[in-house]
Amino acid sequence: MASLFRSHNIRKTALLSIGIFFLMILIFKVSSDTTPDLADLLNQAGSVVDPNEELRKNTNGNNNDNSGSSDGNSGASNHHLGGLSFTGNRKQNEELELAKKLNELTEKLLDDQEVRLKKLEKDRLQLEKQLNELRRPHQDATLRERLAYMFPYDQDRKFPAYIWQSWKYGLNDERFGPKYKKGEEQWAVKNPGFVHELFNDDTSNAIVHYVYMNIPEVVRAYELMPHVILKMDFFRYLMLFAKGGVYADVDTLPLQPIPNWIPENVEPSEIGMIIAIQSDPNSQDWREHYAKRLQFGNWVIQAKPGHPILREMIATVTEETLKKENDGTLVLPELNMEMNIMNWTGTGLWTEVIFKYFNDYVLSGIFSKVTWKDFTKLDVPKLVSDVLVLPITCFSPGLGEMGSQSEEHPLAFVKHYFEKLYRQP
Repeated sequence: MASLFRSHNIRKTALLSIGIFFLMILIFKVSSDTTPDLADLLNQAGSVVDPNEELRKNTNGNNNDNSGSSDGNSGASNHHLGGLSFTGNRKQNEELELAKKLNELTEKLLDDQEVRLKKLEKDRLQLEKQLNELRRPHQDATLRERLAYMFPYDQDRKFPAYIWQSWKYGLNDERFGPKYKKGEEQWAVKNPGFVHELFNDDTSNAIVHYVYMNIPEVVRAYELMPHVILKMDFFRYLMLFAKGGVYADVDTLPLQPIPNWIPENVEPSEIGMIIAIQSDPNSQDWREHYAKRLQFGNWVIQAKPGHPILREMIATVTEETLKKENDGTLVLPELNMEMNIMNWTGTGLWTEVIFKYFNDYVLSGIFSKVTWKDFTKLDVPKLVSDVLVLPITCFSPGLGEMGSQSEEHPLAFVKHYFEKLYRQP
């Protein structure tokens, strides 16, 4: 009775050992791409013993001890050696087949898991899109409140790595122009980590309708604008407000990478917008050429999404455009066209809104009066509230006037061709 009990324990131990052995091989194969085939490992495992043979050995050994016959023991051993060879091969084949099925099952489970993960990610993106579309401000909120709700401002976030450009024609259109193509290429070459998008009339119209679908008066104002240059001006504010990044006119050529624009002694978290001076004339006849005594340029702007200056600019342009529609004055006259553009969507209104921001201490945190005199003859970058104001050389080098230095100057970041895009067919 004790002998049978010991035999039963030996069999259980042997089966458990073999099970652990095959489990270790299976785990090793799944976790390593360079593991040999399981069949090769099993063929090399010559020391595996059949548990039935172990039982026979122990039983036979007990009988030999009782009889004391060495010849009988020898004969029994030879007999069981032959049985071990046949039984071992059969068991090995069965175990190989089982391991193969387990391996196939594991691979199938992994493939199914990958399919499920891809489906979950697709569903997540679709849900996120639907949530954005459902994100609607309160109907009774003002235009500015709705804009702020849809696109909140966070000064501490990083500048998004986007470069936005727009032009009437696509890159494959022969009217695009080689000079503009060179500039478009250089923006991408000098800023390899940035997403660079060029919009034409059709794509810019589509993106405005999509991004501002919940603020219909903004879309309406964009549609009403009677000239492409007005839409291009408005488009830059709309994209920067919603997405952030850099907007650059198509008639610009980058001379240095975008990260070089921020001085070493200024933290990017302190800045919400980067602009440069457009004009700072010395003559008294500045009113003949400019809307303001000193103007900030809008052909290159870097901003974080939701900046209050952009919000006010969009609201002001929208309200003025809808007012022009109601008054029946929704036209851009040929006479003095440049000045009309400046005051409607261009650098004149842009400058006015910036100074309005500086002098609103609730928004800017500045308690003293800020005027054009704080920026005239500026030759080094100046941080005012969260706006980094660059000298005229930075985005308009080589003018030879108003303090502009050459293109080789260390602060020459972007060359502007001043092509007067609104005059081009």
